[in-house]
Amino acid sequence: MTKQAPQDDVEGEEAPVTPPLDVGRLGDLLGFHLRMAHVAIYRDFAETMEQLALTQKQLAVMELLAVNTGASQIDLANTLGTDRATMMALVNRLAARDLIERRPSQADRRRQELHLTEAGRAMLEQARKLIDTHEQRFIELFSRDEMDALLAALKRIYKGS
Repeated sequence: MTKQAPQDDVEGEEAPVTPPLDVGRLGDLLGFHLRMAHVAIYRDFAETMEQLALTQKQLAVMELLAVNTGASQIDLANTLGTDRATMMALVNRLAARDLIERRPSQADRRRQELHLTEAGRAMLEQARKLIDTHEQRFIELFSRDEMDALLAALKRIYKGS
């Protein structure tokens, strides 16, 4: 889904686009194709969410807090497969924008619970509408059966079963 802008020649007609490189052995590697698919989805996501200035990880944190209110940074880091320092920085950025807040746990005062703020819930609602459009651009490339099979295969890769 990567696009190359056409180059105009002197007469105003489009110049031919340089053909992509022969990927050679990379063309047979699963990891290469997963990476290329990730890049296509990431670019589209970034363009889609530009107006809200949300990253994929920030949106993932907000989605997790929407259904797991009171989760901790450690809970989020473990679920998203990221380290604690990265999660702390991510949470700090969302808190600075007043999208989430930290509260001391009633059960364990050493634990900080994370909650979406009212502004965070409103932002998430806006983001979900944009995400639905973003997702649809990729989902429509597949039949329902193909989509089910693709999701099952991807889950098998990261769950290891």
